[in-house]
Amino acid sequence: MNQTDTPLVSVLTPVYNGEAFLEACIESVLKQTYSNYEYIIVNNRSTDRTLDIALSYAKQDARIRVHDNTEFVPVIANHNIAFGLISQAAKYCKVVSADDFLFPDCLSRLVECGEANPSVGIIGSYQLSGDQVRWQGFRYPRAVIPGGEMCRDVFLRGDKNFGFGSPTSLMYRADLVRATRQFYPNESPHADSSACFEQLQRSDFGFVFQVLSYELKHEATQSTMSEKLNRGASANLNDAVRYGPGCLSPQEFKAHVDELLHAYHRYLAANYLFEARGDDFWSYHKGRLAELGFPLRGVDLLGAVVRELLHPANAIEKMSKRLAASRARRQGLSERPKELETRRASVR
Repeated sequence: MNQTDTPLVSVLTPVYNGEAFLEACIESVLKQTYSNYEYIIVNNRSTDRTLDIALSYAKQDARIRVHDNTEFVPVIANHNIAFGLISQAAKYCKVVSADDFLFPDCLSRLVECGEANPSVGIIGSYQLSGDQVRWQGFRYPRAVIPGGEMCRDVFLRGDKNFGFGSPTSLMYRADLVRATRQFYPNESPHADSSACFEQLQRSDFGFVFQVLSYELKHEATQSTMSEKLNRGASANLNDAVRYGPGCLSPQEFKAHVDELLHAYHRYLAANYLFEARGDDFWSYHKGRLAELGFPLRGVDLLGAVVRELLHPANAIEKMSKRLAASRARRQGLSERPKELETRRASVR
């Protein structure tokens, strides 16, 4: 692609307390082989050195702009603030999470796909997550999938390695971002998937068969915290109810929703039987099911409990995991005084 006549890309990093990762993230953007971009870093009232790091880079490169929120906002709201700051001249929009980074050809290859395929509104790619390559299942060399077909596949394929991708692995056409007040349409940690379902009702999905980004997995990421509470269960149900009728037959829609509810109830039953969950856990899931029009009834939970008990292998496996986790917690507590003593010695 001729760099003298390339479309502008708005690169966004919404961040809160990203001191440990932000420099590597920014450096990965600065090392792109594609040069026609603006880079907007949105600081969400960080209490560490995040703002100082961002401002120091902004002084060195005129393409970097730092926005400092006047008040702290939730994660998804911070992303929507960032989307609202993209330039009117931008043709594409690229999110890179503060604890992720891009490989050098990322912007170039994603823009190349977009320019070659005007019907494409969202462009995905392979992503290295820890030591695993994510977003498998696309059929090389097919680079464009009709939006409805892509949504249908995400709903029905049942493959956890297949999907739209994460914000860091995706690129959006900027006119789609500017056309809505909140590009991420709900407050769920999985609102990026909802945005894909929303936008693919009127555009196609492109895919680049190359690993173009890296996702760091650690305890503080939104995806990790979401997994602990299984917020994805209600998010998947919400997306199915809202967007399923547009790409599934009535029979497929009913079967898919029933399948999601069955799995959701089994998850709750397993936690009822094998985990000491507090009121916050149950209030969250009961509230979400009620919001979606499927209030949790005693008979639903009882039926799921019975089904869980009828699978002794599952019960034994879950109990073994719980005991192993308990042993790990006890070991961690016993080792903590040694860790603290080591830290004290290091600063003497």
